Amino acid sequence: MKRAQCGVPHPLEALSRGTVSCMTELGLPADIQACLFDLDGVVTKTAVVHAAAWKEIFDAFLRAREGEHFRPFGDADYDEYVDGRPRADGVRTFLASRGIELPEGDWGDPPDALTVNGLGNRKNGLVLEKIRTDGVEAYDGTLRYLEAVRAQGLRTAIVSSSANCRDVLRAIDAEDFFDVRVDGVVAAERKLPGKPHPDTFLAAAHDLGVEPSRCAVFEDALAGMDAGRSGHFGYVVGVDRVGQTDALYAHGANLVVKDLAELGGKA
Repeated sequence: MKRAQCGVPHPLEALSRGTVSCMTELGLPADIQACLFDLDGVVTKTAVVHAAAWKEIFDAFLRAREGEHFRPFGDADYDEYVDGRPRADGVRTFLASRGIELPEGDWGDPPDALTVNGLGNRKNGLVLEKIRTDGVEAYDGTLRYLEAVRAQGLRTAIVSSSANCRDVLRAIDAEDFFDVRVDGVVAAERKLPGKPHPDTFLAAAHDLGVEPSRCAVFEDALAGMDAGRSGHFGYVVGVDRVGQTDALYAHGANLVVKDLAELGGKA
């Protein structure tokens, strides 16, 4: 693995709010051995699809419950209560912020059921419909960065709350970029709590055989930043696609970039 010489900082080091004495040409601390990537908003351009689906579902629910005086689901609600969390957790957390409590229901509830799982399943169906209609796009800068990371011998994992992670990766022909996948399906099988808890990232590090302190986390969600901080990972990179740099730093990012192409390597 090529290293930057200690004492010669990487160009982005000055932007980092962490203190790192030596950086590699990938823009990472020299002792990092593995990279753990979120899916939506980091690898694929599906975060906006999820946000639009959540807004459609929650606005319809709130309008039916509160009439024309309802307060719409907004961008701040998505960032704070939903983004990066498992589907049911997002429903439960957002509704709690509005003082609303619904029965949990069952994971197989139909999308018209007025339960936490029913609303979550309604949202998932809408996302799948949008993906089938519009397809999936990857961020080119991320794919090039993944190529550079793997060329330097670092291990890689995809860590996502989505139960559709594998299908999305296959749609962009990116499944082979990752040595390990810890997604919504795996989390359910292992009974792992989702972000902002660090458990899914910790499971990915364990499966890779790398200590968390030697892993870098790449996330665009505030919940993902919280997971990276509480899991004591070696480096946490926030990817700011929507203008929330300060919030990403406040939630634990060591460095925030708008695209992984900024980090160097061959990106």
